[in-house]
Amino acid sequence: MVKYFLGQSVLRSSWDQVFAAFWQRYPNPYSKHVLTEDIVHREVTPDQKLLSRRLLTKTNRMPRWAERLFPANVAHSVYILEDSIVDPQNQTMTTFTWNINHARLMVVEERCVYCVNSDNSGWTEIRREAWVSSSLFGVSRAVQEFGLARFKSNVTKTMKGFEYILAKLQVLPPTFSLLTDTGVSPRGPAWCGVPPVSWELCLACIVN
Repeated sequence: MVKYFLGQSVLRSSWDQVFAAFWQRYPNPYSKHVLTEDIVHREVTPDQKLLSRRLLTKTNRMPRWAERLFPANVAHSVYILEDSIVDPQNQTMTTFTWNINHARLMVVEERCVYCVNSDNSGWTEIRREAWVSSSLFGVSRAVQEFGLARFKSNVTKTMKGFEYILAKLQVLPPTFSLLTDTGVSPRGPAWCGVPPVSWELCLACIVN
């Protein structure tokens, strides 16, 4: 079985502002566990969607009972892939993230959809899903419970970090403008299968 999370958050900033902040989230005071971020590839599709893949490195302190199961030399850093699809015409951004190491201990897959809030067009809604799984025999349930609790804690940090960056950006000159509770799930999400391609062009609105 897989632990499943479903949540919804609202940022009181426009979709354009949230889109800009997304690429400038790190570093912030709430993301000290994020060590590095690198763009692996980027492209703009013929229908003007921006596809990106990033590699992030984060610290991953294991619970004490889990540390006994792994050698002391096992890396405590987690490598995470993040795929994103940005549709500026419809003002949506969908992200998929998953860890590519420590998969025997635990796999956390997350899907987020950023869109204009239906009640207030000046706000942005984030719909978030996550799947936590473990293949460790005998302790998978405990690992999944731990992973779900940590995921919830990280969501809180993520939202605080977002708000911090948004507040910081709003006191700076604008850099661009765009054109226009818990349950069980049988399996995690399937990635859409967009192949990596060399990025020749990025939307002009993306800042370094």
